[in-house]
Amino acid sequence: MERVPAVRRRRLGEELRRLRDSAALTSGEAARRAGWHQSKVSRIETGASTVTVGDVGVLLDVYDVRDRRVRDLLTMLAGRAHRRGWWHEFRDLLPEQYRDFITLETGAGRILSMENSVVPGLLQTPAYGRALTSSVMPGLTAEEVAALVEVRTARQAVLRQDPPLEFLAVLDEAVLRRDVGGPQVMDGQLAHLEAAAGLPHVRLQVVPFTAGGHTGVTNSFVIFVFPQMPELDVVVVDHLTGSLHVDRTEDVAAYTAAFTGLRARALPCEESVALIARIRAGWTR
Repeated sequence: MERVPAVRRRRLGEELRRLRDSAALTSGEAARRAGWHQSKVSRIETGASTVTVGDVGVLLDVYDVRDRRVRDLLTMLAGRAHRRGWWHEFRDLLPEQYRDFITLETGAGRILSMENSVVPGLLQTPAYGRALTSSVMPGLTAEEVAALVEVRTARQAVLRQDPPLEFLAVLDEAVLRRDVGGPQVMDGQLAHLEAAAGLPHVRLQVVPFTAGGHTGVTNSFVIFVFPQMPELDVVVVDHLTGSLHVDRTEDVAAYTAAFTGLRARALPCEESVALIARIRAGWTR
């Protein structure tokens, strides 16, 4: 049985209770349809009891929830993704936190990304990703590096799906000037950013050095937004040994406000692309 953190368990219980209310069922009626005692439904909804992926699946069937994204997100909250995504074949290489990250990325309707050091994974070229992975994880074999780059490239399918993911990225100018892989790699990467910025569902802004210090300097972060289920919005903050998931409503609101503030301090989209082009010209000299 997989055990989930208390915060995640409470969030899952709240959402299952909301879905039960939407289905116009009492906890007793839901329990009878599931073949359980009423106390089990109550414990799940209050976060007092550990819930398995199987339990969540039963309740979603009882509540007639058929939306695949909703089902995947809620079963992920119970400990792991409900179905085998394309990343399952890389399970021996990807840590659980990274698999959770990909599941969130696949299910989100909008992503807000603040990066202060490297290009976001969804916008990386294979050459940049290969150079970056080799640098930050020097102990990997060439085959493992290639597999991780393949994963990163496959993740970018969310920008081409129908409807595509809405991606808003704020980059510190340092991202564009940090040498990852050498001039040729950087030229290709910055050209890719220019092209990506032209997509209607991508908004790319740069915070120039002239803006001084800002709230994104100390930590990069990603906000996953689920327009159909805003209660599931979550922030992921990277740190040295892993990543921190922040999902308290007030904390998500604080990060969202910080992101809005960063966009206001950043150059507008057109000026950001112009800056990328100027910096790219410097890499090709």
